Amino acid sequence: MGAEIERSFLLTEHPAWLADCESRLIEQGYLALEDEAEVRVRIVDEGKEALLTVKSGRGLSREEVTVELDPEQAEALWPLTEGRRVRKRRHLAERDGARWEIDIYGGGLEGLATAEAEFSSEEEAATLEPPDWLGRELTDDRRFDNRSLATDGLPGG
Repeated sequence: MGAEIERSFLLTEHPAWLADCESRLIEQGYLALEDEAEVRVRIVDEGKEALLTVKSGRGLSREEVTVELDPEQAEALWPLTEGRRVRKRRHLAERDGARWEIDIYGGGLEGLATAEAEFSSEEEAATLEPPDWLGRELTDDRRFDNRSLATDGLPGG
């Protein structure tokens, strides 16, 4: 089990350099959702990669375990995620002293864009000075967790 320490932010516009970044299509569906835990299936680039992930905790630091699935396993589990899915294109960028995952959402979440940086410690996370291409911080806003987006859609306000 590994700890995941992340800070996330809203993007109000797409940076011009985003088109030059490596990207992949992610379809993510949730099998189980509890107050402080989730089990999800993630299919990357239309089946080139499939993962089962269990996460516990919320906010800045969480525990995470990921297991690779073969395509048949992912296909068998996918129908169980009906009504609890997100679709997004994830761009990977090394900028402003951090490695960023920038997600541009599709489907019912069209127009939403977020950026997330992962850190090795909470102390390191605290030192991040958000660059000016980022909007407001979402790290502690549960409405923007992928699990909430998958079940509740875009938050108002």
